[in-house]
Amino acid sequence: MDLAGVSYVLIFLVFVALAFDFLNGLHDAANSIATIVSTRVLSPRWAVVWAAFFNFIAFLFFGLHVANTVGKGIINADIISDAVIFGALGGAITWNVITWLLGIPSSSSHALIGGLLGAGITKAGFEGVIWSGVWKTVAGIVVSPALGFALAIVLVLIVSWAFVKATPAMADSTFRKLQFVSAAMFSLGHGGNDAQKTMGIIAVLLFSHGQLGPEFHVPFWVVISCQAALGLGTLFGGWRIVHTMGSKITRLSPQQGFCAETGGAITIFLATHIGVPISTTHTITGAIVGVGAARRTSAVRWNIAGRIVWAWVITMPASGLIAAGFYGLARLAERTFG
Repeated sequence: MDLAGVSYVLIFLVFVALAFDFLNGLHDAANSIATIVSTRVLSPRWAVVWAAFFNFIAFLFFGLHVANTVGKGIINADIISDAVIFGALGGAITWNVITWLLGIPSSSSHALIGGLLGAGITKAGFEGVIWSGVWKTVAGIVVSPALGFALAIVLVLIVSWAFVKATPAMADSTFRKLQFVSAAMFSLGHGGNDAQKTMGIIAVLLFSHGQLGPEFHVPFWVVISCQAALGLGTLFGGWRIVHTMGSKITRLSPQQGFCAETGGAITIFLATHIGVPISTTHTITGAIVGVGAARRTSAVRWNIAGRIVWAWVITMPASGLIAAGFYGLARLAERTFG
């Protein structure tokens, strides 16, 4: 990176992107810790420490396929500008704050994708959209919770059969220990998928400023900065959403918490491997509903689940509209100050 050629606007936007990443960790901490807290395996304080550590070290286990999808697979890199990035981040951050204050587990990932689309379309129309990347992301909205749901049910059946002769005390003790593993796996997946979205934003911003040379890539300092910002955000936790995810949808036992986290982790690992920017919120919600439904359908509070699904539906268009407004403000500032 050529520090001599760096503008103050670029530095500001990188910090805004890292602020979004921090807020992503804050907003989505519930995804990693809600089950292990609601089953009382760990206190909230130690649960966020556990999750933040695995959030941070996720870069050791995953490639950068998701970062590449976000950086050059949603809108054409040729239309990227400071105003577009500011609009995208402004839309995503604003929507995250709104849903965090309301305790709604919406998707930070899709808020960012919606923000990119809103700002990009406002600048260049639909011609600037890379539809293959958008459809891949939209497919993830449907597939990730469905796969998490299915895997969680299968895991419940497997562990129920495997522990059919175990005493309740033995099963409870075993799965309390196993939840440390499943929570670590889910936190790794969360760190591997979510931090890469911000990496993609910062990398394409640097590319548009000529800081990466002729080839798009993600510098290592961007990788470390994004993993650290996400992990730090997780340390601060999002307690309103923890309550919604951990107890309002369905009551969880340690066995069910293990199945939900493991099913969600497998889903995220697969998506991260093929470069699909899915929502960890959608995935773990689907898995939690799955373990509840495996017990009995009445164990799931379907009205709560329904409200969460509506939040999923409106996240991308809502953040896109807000992003269009922020893009307009940025263009006005550019024309005024120049």
